[in-house]
Amino acid sequence: MTLEAPSVSPTADPPPPAPPGRALELTFRVAGLLIAVLATVLTAALEIFLSPLRLGGVPIGVAVPAAVLANLALCWFAVTTVGRRWALAVPWALWTLIMFFAAGTRTTEGDYLISGEDWVALVMILVGSLTFAVYTYRLILKRPPVTKQ
Repeated sequence: MTLEAPSVSPTADPPPPAPPGRALELTFRVAGLLIAVLATVLTAALEIFLSPLRLGGVPIGVAVPAAVLANLALCWFAVTTVGRRWALAVPWALWTLIMFFAAGTRTTEGDYLISGEDWVALVMILVGSLTFAVYTYRLILKRPPVTKQ
């Protein structure tokens, strides 16, 4: 008795191609993630430039609520467009890296973008990162929808 591999008939149909809607969905997901990355860079820069804003010599702290609102919008947009919870990690990591870079980089004049004496910027970094963390925690607690078969 010899063992032979089953022969494939030349008339066998090839597997069906992927439906065109699937490629379009993947394109939208990738585009959504790229837009979230671009929005993260823009909002982080805006928050950094708003942190030293003063009115009559007194810091007004407008960067703190701006960080909360912008980061909540980034979280929602990333998770909604990509359709996966992990998408939240991309803007969170990028925003955090931008803030670390801004806090540790000197300008050509020798100043820091975010100094240790700028309490508004330090609170903005804390509250902005906590916004991402709270949104992630709420996503973890939220149960995925049950699919009926």
